[in-house]
Amino acid sequence: MTTDVRTGPPLAGGERETLRTFLDYHRATLAMKCEGLDDEQLRERSMPPSTLSLLGLVRHMAEVERAWFRRVFEDHEAPMVWSDRIDFQAAYDASASTRAEAFGAWEAEVEHSRRIERQAGSLDLTGLQPRWGQEVSLRMVMVHVLLEYGRHNGHADFLREGVDGTVGA
Repeated sequence: MTTDVRTGPPLAGGERETLRTFLDYHRATLAMKCEGLDDEQLRERSMPPSTLSLLGLVRHMAEVERAWFRRVFEDHEAPMVWSDRIDFQAAYDASASTRAEAFGAWEAEVEHSRRIERQAGSLDLTGLQPRWGQEVSLRMVMVHVLLEYGRHNGHADFLREGVDGTVGA
């Protein structure tokens, strides 16, 4: 991790701006944790029997973005990225994955999510969460995905330290 180019959230912004900026801040944090590593380093697992790796986290977050934005607000039947069924664990096995594959999918899903959020008239927009069969608001989705990034960026901290000793940010 060489340069911190993340934009911090506003100190006194509105609700939507704050949620959007915090979400992008955490997206940038995950990318930063992977910065400067090659495919092999990105695939390094935390500890047996876990398949958790930085690349696995990127793949998992592509699934999260798809499941919570695309599937809720646009296409309830959209397939998951790395599994035929709703299996978030499948993404963690990055043993045959590459940076290009994982980041390509993740970045595409992030852009799709951003578009959905930008086009929404308000945070009160609702969509069907197909796994629950219930309506959820865009506000709830943004908070949920933000919490997912927060949790997994904590994992990324430890994974990156294990790969090359880099800590911080």
